[in-house]
Amino acid sequence: MIQQALILAAGRGSRMQEATLYMPKCLISLQGKPMLHWQIDAIRANQISHITVACGYKSEMITGVFKTVHNPLWAETNMVSTMLCALPSLDNSPCLVSYSDILYHPDHIKAFQGCPYEIAVLYDTSWKSLWELRFSNPLDDAETFIEDNGQLQDIGRKTDSYDDIKGQFMGLLYFTPTGFLLVTDYVKTLSTDQISCLDMTSLLQRLLAEHIKIGAIPVSGKWCEADSRQDIMCYENEIMKHQQMDTYWLHDWR
Repeated sequence: MIQQALILAAGRGSRMQEATLYMPKCLISLQGKPMLHWQIDAIRANQISHITVACGYKSEMITGVFKTVHNPLWAETNMVSTMLCALPSLDNSPCLVSYSDILYHPDHIKAFQGCPYEIAVLYDTSWKSLWELRFSNPLDDAETFIEDNGQLQDIGRKTDSYDDIKGQFMGLLYFTPTGFLLVTDYVKTLSTDQISCLDMTSLLQRLLAEHIKIGAIPVSGKWCEADSRQDIMCYENEIMKHQQMDTYWLHDWR
């Protein structure tokens, strides 16, 4: 059972352009609420009260009934470094780790229940319709995601074939204490520069190369990522369109 959550919110989100000039990316609003608050609500809906937000850019603006930790090197490091900064503040219990620029239905967290792996990720099997909204050619942005019988085989590489994409990684991960230990033991083998530039999917690739098993859990829709101002406008327009038509948008996270 997941007892705690860590939200990785250190980056500025430069692709949001001037929208993040005065605030961190996670505080940009969608449907009248900052993305961070949507996440906090989804996490608390699963009776997870121990929430840590790992901050960096404009961290003084991130306040609430949760613990915060600060990555002082947020501008020179990547998401894995931010996660490592937060590990000492976490309990010795299973943990949900979430990107801060995603929105997801509370039920998706329940998908991790009973997970037999020390590390696992969620992926969206209905990703293509979302990417078709965001990009003229989904393959310009989509990355490989291959699993076999619930176990991750490949992730995060560029591809020109839909055959290599069984879904898209959602930025939601699960770690047991042993899973975190596998990560920290591995990064000890890397140089400081290697750790600094390590993003999450690259870490997962490297762990797979070390024959560490990673679970891959499918869900369908009720999730989106907001990587740019265009994404924000796209989602607002899509929700408005479906409200006017009295229809349901598959990726509505609410």
